[in-house]
Amino acid sequence: MPTMHPTGQDALKAKETYSLIAADKIEGTSVYDVNGEKMGSIHRIMIDKVSGQVSYAVMSFGGFLGIGDKYHPLPWNMLTYDEALGGYVVNLDRTRLENAPVYAEGEMSWDDPQFGTKVTDYYGPFLH
Repeated sequence: MPTMHPTGQDALKAKETYSLIAADKIEGTSVYDVNGEKMGSIHRIMIDKVSGQVSYAVMSFGGFLGIGDKYHPLPWNMLTYDEALGGYVVNLDRTRLENAPVYAEGEMSWDDPQFGTKVTDYYGPFLH
């Protein structure tokens, strides 16, 4: 039996179609390293207001049951969706991630123009 794709009103209600996914469904999705080891999960995605493109995935990392989590903004183009894992893969080792720009929940300063520069400078060699 062929796979049915939502159309019309059903598509508007769907949180996921063959090529699209709702932002709230991405939040909570696991992030793995290239060896399939879970590194964290997507806490939030940040979308550029002008272009409409996703700029960053903010990954929660290092806490236990939400306590003590650290948040790492990852440039969106560093992530690749892996259907077999049901999550995103990032080509970083744990040490590189632990040394990356990190913030507590209330510390992420998206209004600071240097914020994005700091993140991009750190991950520059890994951007694809």
